[in-house]
Amino acid sequence: MALLDTDVLTRTAPLYERVKRVIPPFEWATFAEDVDAILALKRRRNAVVLAHNYQTPEIFHGVADIVGDSLLLAREATKVDAEIIVLAGVHFMAETAKLLNPAKTVLIPDTKAGCSLADSITAEDVRLMRARYPDAPVVAYVNTSTAVKAESDICCTSGNALKVVESLDAERVIMLPDEYLAQNIAKQTSKKIIAWKGHCEVHELFTADDVRQLRENYPDITVLAHPECPPEVVAEADFAGSTAAMQ
Repeated sequence: MALLDTDVLTRTAPLYERVKRVIPPFEWATFAEDVDAILALKRRRNAVVLAHNYQTPEIFHGVADIVGDSLLLAREATKVDAEIIVLAGVHFMAETAKLLNPAKTVLIPDTKAGCSLADSITAEDVRLMRARYPDAPVVAYVNTSTAVKAESDICCTSGNALKVVESLDAERVIMLPDEYLAQNIAKQTSKKIIAWKGHCEVHELFTADDVRQLRENYPDITVLAHPECPPEVVAEADFAGSTAAMQ
């Protein structure tokens, strides 16, 4: 491995201080040159990097200007002065940033960065749901494509889903695409929730048995769960809420 430029190491040293507990020095050496180049490119092109909480440490702490969940990134995207927004996240997040900033250039580093929830439903699916339940307003989770959002009545996040559902003047509500989010909200409202059967391919892996086993192994732990987890997992957790709420 070629030795890193001393200047690069010096410039990136403050950044390494943020990640040294999770990235060993030999591994940081593989990131430092790219991090340094990205920072220089941002300055030269008047760009800002918005990164989702799920990003790796070298991106989250090394090159991102703003970090947060999808709701926070959407809000912050409207406040930036930079000419270029780089969205280090999945495709629907970049779409949302562009919708809110039509005059700006919005880039996504990996156009194939997808979301199993967003991919689980199409605009045609929404139209079919409307035809089947014409009296039910459609609440689209933010984890959907712009085409799906356009067919819906209102959007929600995991943090405000209950508030959005309660605000609607209807006895039954269609929530899509996350079935588990819909089921978890159904336990908190008197409205009848009609759910689509989309799932996050990560959150659906967790089981109630997993939580009970963790408690047995680590009796003093506090368990946090996202509402995209199955209801039985949420029931076993000490707290359930959005990524931002967990922080």
